[in-house]
Amino acid sequence: MMNFCTRCAGALCEEIPAGDNRLRHVCQKCEQIHYQNPRVIVGCIPVWQEKILLCRRNIEPQIGLWTLPAGFLELGETMEQGAMRETLEESQAMVKISHMFGIYDIPHIGQVYTIYAAKMLNGHYGVTPESSEVALFRADQIPWDDIAFDVIKQALREFTEQPLL
Repeated sequence: MMNFCTRCAGALCEEIPAGDNRLRHVCQKCEQIHYQNPRVIVGCIPVWQEKILLCRRNIEPQIGLWTLPAGFLELGETMEQGAMRETLEESQAMVKISHMFGIYDIPHIGQVYTIYAAKMLNGHYGVTPESSEVALFRADQIPWDDIAFDVIKQALREFTEQPLL
């Protein structure tokens, strides 16, 4: 919940603005309406020689568990650019997007995941400040009990049920 206006630092209250149909944070001083919208998460399922690249998280939440390289979309970049950037930042791997694989809504935490299928440009990958370990897994080697997020587990299950890139 927000407490103060980002425009004038005035106190916020919750009310339904005129012409709207849901509670919003509204500044009592300047009347600025503060909309809170879902965050977009972008990521890749990187494939190299029929194996999927996973990263062991070195940051919270879910430190120590495995995930796909993914993170928040930044202003000024396309979703594909963001997915490639996140893959490089989290795994040192350079990828070429093949196609959008899936979109996953998680309304209870205000996130929308956009996951792309991608081919690694070469076999290079490595640890980063965000990933303590990075490794390639065949579909039958994926550490299912150690996957960090349900949405990532769902995407991986759907992906491994079809032929790899």
